[in-house]
Amino acid sequence: MPAAMRGGSSARPTGRGAAQAAARGRAAAPEGGLSAPAILLAALGVLLAALVVILATGERGARLAATISADVNSRLAAAGFRLAAVRVKGASPLATADILRAAGLYKDQPLAGLNLNDVRRRIESVGWVDDVRVVRLLPDTLLIQVVERRQLAVWQVDGRRQVIDVRGAPIPEADPASFSGLPLVVGPGANVGAADLLLELRRRPAVLSQVEALVRVDQRRWDLRLRSGGVIQLPAEGEAAALRRLDELDRASGLMRIGFDRLDLRVPEVVAVRPRSGVTHPAAEPEAPEAAARG
Repeated sequence: MPAAMRGGSSARPTGRGAAQAAARGRAAAPEGGLSAPAILLAALGVLLAALVVILATGERGARLAATISADVNSRLAAAGFRLAAVRVKGASPLATADILRAAGLYKDQPLAGLNLNDVRRRIESVGWVDDVRVVRLLPDTLLIQVVERRQLAVWQVDGRRQVIDVRGAPIPEADPASFSGLPLVVGPGANVGAADLLLELRRRPAVLSQVEALVRVDQRRWDLRLRSGGVIQLPAEGEAAALRRLDELDRASGLMRIGFDRLDLRVPEVVAVRPRSGVTHPAAEPEAPEAAARG
């Protein structure tokens, strides 16, 4: 009987075991018998050597290094380091299509040599995007992590409508027709300051549910145009206090349910109501003279 090797076995796989071992060997060695990790390590060594060349020889070395880098990228792609999948996280379906288009990626693109900073800058140019991080997941995936700009309202000015974010900046790629659930703000400068007023209105859902549009007047104050056709005139300052007075009136008299043509809250401590025809509001003060209302 043949002697057994100390510390191991002299037996070799036969039959199905031999075939499986051979298949594993072929899968691990796609390029001249080298595995993909081995090729990656070799490529890193070559790139490090190229960096030394650049530092030693300057511009001429840089050209040589670029040639070496292109060759290394080609070999890595052949070994399986090429783009097969792009995953986008944090973006809505509407934004994802624009993000992928701007990224400028294509299937089987060499992944190791991809300039992630260039990809990130292209994605940052998309209006949907507030912040982005691009991560290479070897061997074949690119991850795009996005913080999307939060849509605040639809802004109408000079007959044109645009979706704006919480800072009032337009999102060019967003189609206003797809955001019918957002509040409408109207007029020059209406995009500025709309976030603060909407925050106050969201605390008063009984009022907000009846608001059709927030209209900026002379870029200094707001009118709330209601779905019923009525108008609530807010002061240039102290909007929150005016809305609190409106809340108190509504709880006391059902003012928002009854309706009105105009409710003037521009003068502190005075509520002037112009009722609808045939409707009175006993809980509200009589309408102030026009000169007082203009104050």
